[in-house]
Amino acid sequence: MTESRSLLSLFQKWQTAVAGTNNLQPPHFSAVLRDDTGRTVTNIVEHTGEVKEGSIFVARVRTGTDGHPYIPQAISNGATVIIGQRPEAELDQPIPAGVLYFQTADSAEATAWLAAAWYDFPGNDIRVIGITGTNGKTTTGAILFGILQNAGIRCGLITTIRAVFGDVEEPTGLHVTTPAAPQLQGYLRRMVDSGLTHCIIETTSHGLAQHRVTAIPYEFAVLTNITHEHIDYHGSFEEYVAAKRKLFEIASQHPNGHLILNSDDPIYESFSKIQAPSTLSFGRFLKPDGTQPDVIGSDVEFSAKNTKFQLSLLPRTHSSPIFTELLGHFNVSNILCAATVAHALGINTEHIKDGVASVKAISGRMERIDEGQPSLTIVDFAHTPDALEKAIESAKSMLHSTSGNQGKIIAVFGSAGKRDIEKRRLMAETSARIADITILTAEDPRTEPLEGILEMMAAGCISQGGVEGETFWRVPDRGQAIYMAIALAQPTDIVLICGKGHEQSMCFGTTEFPWDDRHATRQALQAYLQNKPMPPLGLPTEKSLL
Repeated sequence: MTESRSLLSLFQKWQTAVAGTNNLQPPHFSAVLRDDTGRTVTNIVEHTGEVKEGSIFVARVRTGTDGHPYIPQAISNGATVIIGQRPEAELDQPIPAGVLYFQTADSAEATAWLAAAWYDFPGNDIRVIGITGTNGKTTTGAILFGILQNAGIRCGLITTIRAVFGDVEEPTGLHVTTPAAPQLQGYLRRMVDSGLTHCIIETTSHGLAQHRVTAIPYEFAVLTNITHEHIDYHGSFEEYVAAKRKLFEIASQHPNGHLILNSDDPIYESFSKIQAPSTLSFGRFLKPDGTQPDVIGSDVEFSAKNTKFQLSLLPRTHSSPIFTELLGHFNVSNILCAATVAHALGINTEHIKDGVASVKAISGRMERIDEGQPSLTIVDFAHTPDALEKAIESAKSMLHSTSGNQGKIIAVFGSAGKRDIEKRRLMAETSARIADITILTAEDPRTEPLEGILEMMAAGCISQGGVEGETFWRVPDRGQAIYMAIALAQPTDIVLICGKGHEQSMCFGTTEFPWDDRHATRQALQAYLQNKPMPPLGLPTEKSLL
């Protein structure tokens, strides 16, 4: 946001956009601005550190945080417009002369509409595809992006890893999911101004619940799957599902709305009841009613280097062979998901097949790390019980194709602090049950004691018959945990390093330390092959080794 805007114009655009709908209406502004129609604002921010002269400061209310106490600081920094949820009379300090205060029912939702108005509602000028689900969002988005590019469609992409605007690519952050509304609307405006016609947005439950994506008219709502995740934030699995459902309710209201559903997922029956102009399903198995999904994958073959299967679309006149360097059962599902969206867009099977083949390794998603070691070593983002289970099962499929199930699966992972506590036990139980060796380690402990997190996970392993020192270990330093897994591996084994994937930092306390699992794994492999110890990589857990 580099150019100033008329405050009155922003409110008027918002009012026009929501007229006759149940969406959040703008606060009563006409009387307040009647004698101040020339007031301009310079940006819309939620953090006092981003305030400059003429800012609109939004006092966000979230779980555990409240922006209202920061209003005086925002004003001191130069904010001239404040949007909050409390009545002005209940604020800690009175609003000074020259600063406008507007009360709204939901300041987060207000931010979304103001941001969309700031950029002249760019979502109306581009076909927006939203991909949500517990696992597979980033990969499915990358696959679909490859297909659309192969078909000659000018498409933008916004994921947890990157934002792509035609020939320009930018990272989206350290632990970013869906960007904040002002940033997201700015991305859409850049795409529209660049002549792009389609945009794929990785749309998270947080992004939906926190109104980051409100005011975007999604034409496509795409569901990969829904399993246990983010219960710490949403409060229950039902609320987590309800947040995901919002995307489908938005698309169902679009005149050309398409719902794309995974018929292999237990949530399918519930979401398939949402009425929309078009609903398509994909899967590897029959739907709950015994019929075939609209897009189906069959005759799947796995190896340590690639995956092959037959893709069949409606009408089923023939099937097409799909070849991909992406590994595992879940990537078959991700490809089917992307193919279903492409099918709904009218893209033919040749473009789908070639687009899928064009997608190589995706950062931190079943990514092979090869430094000349005899065993197969893979880094994956799996950070939920379901994703971990699928990663291990996929590795087992690779073992079957390469060594006749003679090798072992060695899994390395942790569980984040200040997040879903139940997930710690579930992930540990999953690995103890289906992997051969489990190494528990750090993964963003934040302000929680790492020892306590590992104790919970160790209890999960023990509950499934795990024996510490034989089938599972606790290694607090993540670099040392990776090194230990590599040292234990025989040539027929597969080492799975899960949980961080593409992420570029690890949080201890409130500090983000530089960290990349792929770099750490390469360092560990090189050190092991040279018969050297694991080099220090800068985590505070290394101090305990001195």
